[in-house]
Amino acid sequence: MMIRIEPDSDIPIYEQISNQIVEGIARGLIQPGQTLPSVRAFASDLGVNMHTVNKSYHLLEKKGIIKIVPKSGAIISYPQDFNESSFDRLKNEYQPLIAEALVVGMSEKQIQELVAAIINDFKKN
Repeated sequence: MMIRIEPDSDIPIYEQISNQIVEGIARGLIQPGQTLPSVRAFASDLGVNMHTVNKSYHLLEKKGIIKIVPKSGAIISYPQDFNESSFDRLKNEYQPLIAEALVVGMSEKQIQELVAAIINDFKKN
């Protein structure tokens, strides 16, 4: 699993890690049931503080993407049935992005095309 940290990014490092793990799963590079590296090993590999990786793992656990099992580590969850709680959480995350897209002048069609392009990009891998 290749994670690239951009220290100068406006996105916090723990979110960069979380986002790239989710993208790896979406692209099929990381499989359900697969165990992620230990917090200590991953932090060492990435050259970041252990608390940063720990924060990333807990964010993923909160979203139901991984399960943290004592003595076994962080395990990628198997896909769940999409439910209203997930819908509401994702809607809340998308809403400011969609608002920003509209404010910068994107049309509804352009936003839909952008989403379709991102989905197609994930399907390529």
